Amino acid sequence: MTEANSQQEPQAGGEHTLDVTHVEGDAYAADIRGHRLMVDQPPDAGGTDTAPTPTELFAASLATCVAFYAGRYLHRHGLHRSDLRVRAEFTMAPDRPARVASVRVTIVPPPALSAQRHAALLAVASHCTVHNTLHQPPEITIGLEAVKT
Repeated sequence: MTEANSQQEPQAGGEHTLDVTHVEGDAYAADIRGHRLMVDQPPDAGGTDTAPTPTELFAASLATCVAFYAGRYLHRHGLHRSDLRVRAEFTMAPDRPARVASVRVTIVPPPALSAQRHAALLAVASHCTVHNTLHQPPEITIGLEAVKT
């Protein structure tokens, strides 16, 4: 098992469930293992800007996954994670369908990380679960559940 593979969050082969419900206007809540994440839209898109957009959470998911893997690398090498920073910048595609065209993730390692370890940190962080998923997309099905009347 490689260093990167040993850090996967959910267990392989298991099914994981989350539920999304309408809150008000364009705001929705995602309930995940007892945690609640909110999404909304900015006012210029019809929302009230009470939370990030789903697309922002998509970029945040990638950035936080990279940060998690980088942080585990630092911890294994006896370095503090408190100075670790990760920034994500994304652009939307100008054409249809609506989608993210590019994402740039930048890791700012703590000053205590030697230059000799930069490549190793980058290699580990680049193999986070979300990044791997984007490179090998999952099968996605969207369906309707019959409403019982």
